[in-house]
Amino acid sequence: MTNPLLSDFTTPFETAPFHLIKNEHFLPAVKEAIALAKGEIETIKTHPLPSFENTIEALDRSGKRLGVITAIFFNLNSAETNEEIQKLAREISPLLTEHSNDILLDQELFQRVSQVFSQKESLNLRAEQVTLLEKTYKSFVRNGAKLDSSEAETLRKIDQELAQLSLRFGEHVLAETNRFVHFISDEKELEGLPEGIKEAAAQLAEEKGQSGKWAFSLDYPSYIPAMTYAKNRELRKTLFMAFNTKSAKGDELDNQEIIRQILTLRNQRAKLLGFSSHADFVLEERMAKNPKTVLDFLESLLEKAKPKAIQEVQEVADYAQKLDRLASLEKWDFAYYSELLKKERYALDDELLRPYFQLEHVIQGVFDTSSKLYGLNFQPNPEIPVYHPEVTAYEVRDRDGKFVSVFYADFFPRPGKRNGAWMTSFRGQYHENGQDHRPHISIVCNFTKPTKSKPSLLTFNEVTTLFHEFGHALHGMLAKGTYESLSGTSVYWDFVELPSQIFENWCYEKDCLDLFAKHYQTGEPIPAELIERIKNAANFQQGYMTVRQISFGLLDMAYHSNDPSNITDIKEFESEVMKKTDLLPKVPGTMVSTSFSHIFQGGYSSGYYSYKWAEVLDADAFELFQEKGVFDPETASSFEKNILSAGGSEHPSVLYKRFRGRDPKPDALLKRSGLLA
Repeated sequence: MTNPLLSDFTTPFETAPFHLIKNEHFLPAVKEAIALAKGEIETIKTHPLPSFENTIEALDRSGKRLGVITAIFFNLNSAETNEEIQKLAREISPLLTEHSNDILLDQELFQRVSQVFSQKESLNLRAEQVTLLEKTYKSFVRNGAKLDSSEAETLRKIDQELAQLSLRFGEHVLAETNRFVHFISDEKELEGLPEGIKEAAAQLAEEKGQSGKWAFSLDYPSYIPAMTYAKNRELRKTLFMAFNTKSAKGDELDNQEIIRQILTLRNQRAKLLGFSSHADFVLEERMAKNPKTVLDFLESLLEKAKPKAIQEVQEVADYAQKLDRLASLEKWDFAYYSELLKKERYALDDELLRPYFQLEHVIQGVFDTSSKLYGLNFQPNPEIPVYHPEVTAYEVRDRDGKFVSVFYADFFPRPGKRNGAWMTSFRGQYHENGQDHRPHISIVCNFTKPTKSKPSLLTFNEVTTLFHEFGHALHGMLAKGTYESLSGTSVYWDFVELPSQIFENWCYEKDCLDLFAKHYQTGEPIPAELIERIKNAANFQQGYMTVRQISFGLLDMAYHSNDPSNITDIKEFESEVMKKTDLLPKVPGTMVSTSFSHIFQGGYSSGYYSYKWAEVLDADAFELFQEKGVFDPETASSFEKNILSAGGSEHPSVLYKRFRGRDPKPDALLKRSGLLA
């Protein structure tokens, strides 16, 4: 029987043939694709005279089949996994790590790359080609090409172990999330919860075989509303403790030892390659360049935000004392009393807004905003196979009807899907043999599900999340690069959040909200005064939220810019680091680290600061849109050309300056956050 992963895809736009793929196809396909890629590498090594075309470009174009297969596999492992896929991931990961090391530690290949690199000045290359040459050379050096054979072998072992540990970390967090469910039998215990949330809780209990009860899980659409609206303090505490002790209970799903091992191996790897720490290694290839710049940046923000944050927390504590004689405001109380205070101060809460944010309308709003800015048109295409019935596939075309991209949208929580929201791709964009190969982009979220009586009605936070991930998607879809490794979101990590974070700004603009925010029952547009209240409330507790983000960035840097051999107790270490940003009493037994997937499973190690870093860029960039008009065609065209389509073709500071006409200034962010008058 033919393996569908190894044949040319005959689906629309050569999309992944999910309807044909079975789990047993993956391992043999990966092995064969690795053999194919090895053959391509050997061909590169046969040319008597290394050149940019036969070495650097050929390397970038090698392994395409393997890239497509692994993108399909690992995206499924994030969005639609099961025990069989997780077992396969543990088998496939070492093969890929070994293959990558085989390439990057191949001395003959490195000599050819070095030869071309040494001629850089005389090759008359375009800017994008220079970037590819430098990136290729650096990737060899940064992955051990200059090590001796013994050191190279040590590096191989480290990389293999790290790949396995990262998988196990994620599996533990998902298993912890899935195994927790809390049932309520008495409806009186649900006081404060909106009817829609209660209905969703009843539906979840029914799905769990407990009809007549209400159930809460650790999935965001269940957990967040309960923490925000439940008057029942014990319920809030129970959920808070479960959420914040994920993989920290000393059992078979505990991640503390895995964290220790990951940190030790990352540090060993960095030292082996001549760096002081993992953070030094990572940040060499970031806009920030070194740990000192990151720490100075975070400390500077903390200095401005913390006084405001302390004041905001005190306001909530005073409010809770006045309202319910609450003696001590605990972490499981904060969201609940904050929401009540916000409602009193701005006459605004999520339940007032939800009816105007039906998911289908918001999706159309995102599409319409993209159309007004960039001329894109989205049409569902049922002929494109999908990996789950809840996924919708679209074909995307430009204003002239030319095909731009495939776009997949996957919105609701499932047991096989990890928490959170992310953008990913099944195929990147690149030019080859005169043909522009267009990308296949996906966003995956965990939004409020429809119930028997209501469609999916989003919170305003979920609306901004959708816009955020769609900003990433635009970066992928509008790519116009020559080389896949520099295309779309293949940019410096502290630049990658600019397209996503700037797109959130449109959620606060009347011209944008008028496109889609209409009552799901009456069709009435969102009232202008409600939009005004959204804008007025935008800075509510910005100090607190800024300090919270900084705390994660500082924790990440503390783990990765120091010698991890000094960390004997993960819980104590985290507690010590977060002292300066903790604004509420520490809760014994709770931890962030053991489920901090961004840095121990995703690609954000020594990079969590990039959310705040990119906020400086996005606030500064959006100021230009505000000056010219949020749908100004000229500004949108410049942003598309210089940021979205350019990918990583040049250094981000060059691209940004080309769009903005100058370097970014932090004032716009401080003003927007209410931290600067």
